[in-house]
Amino acid sequence: MIKKLLGIILFVWVTIGNAQVRKYSEQGNGLINLEKHQVNFNLLSPGVSYEIGLFRNQTISTSLGLGLATYEEGYAFGLAWNNRYRYYHNLKRRKELRKNVSGNSGNYIAAAQAIFFSQLRVATNIEGPNDFNVGFYGMVYGIQRTYPKGLNFTAELGAGYYRGDGVLSGYGPLFGLSLGWTPKRKVGGEKY
Repeated sequence: MIKKLLGIILFVWVTIGNAQVRKYSEQGNGLINLEKHQVNFNLLSPGVSYEIGLFRNQTISTSLGLGLATYEEGYAFGLAWNNRYRYYHNLKRRKELRKNVSGNSGNYIAAAQAIFFSQLRVATNIEGPNDFNVGFYGMVYGIQRTYPKGLNFTAELGAGYYRGDGVLSGYGPLFGLSLGWTPKRKVGGEKY
């Protein structure tokens, strides 16, 4: 009786172990639903962005383009360098509903950083020297969708601390909107 029980336990253990090995080997780099690398050319505010998949549902993205900083002290509009550590929270649900997850199409929460450079500023009403920079540090909630022809849409809203370099610091919102194009690639054997 004990030999039969041990045999059944061993059979179940080996079967589950093989299933796990197959599952992880099918996932390849462990990203499951995320793109390993994704480049996006922003059309709405001229610029470029790059997103790299790190872990399951987590990416880091960086972009360079036009941006608007607005906080207690005023606003600054010009070239901005944005960085995000994104956690996509609904990829599994979107996949279960048979919705597109290619091109990192999902909703995310992100730690956000942005730097607004004085050298390429277009307009401002912040009082201070001409060569000031402003940095944003906070959290954003966003959505990103990449459509079959490569059209990419991203919108995000958040709040945080604006640190002034040469001007006063303060708190304020951050809103981001991007409409761009992602070059076509094969994703999971399918073009998106």
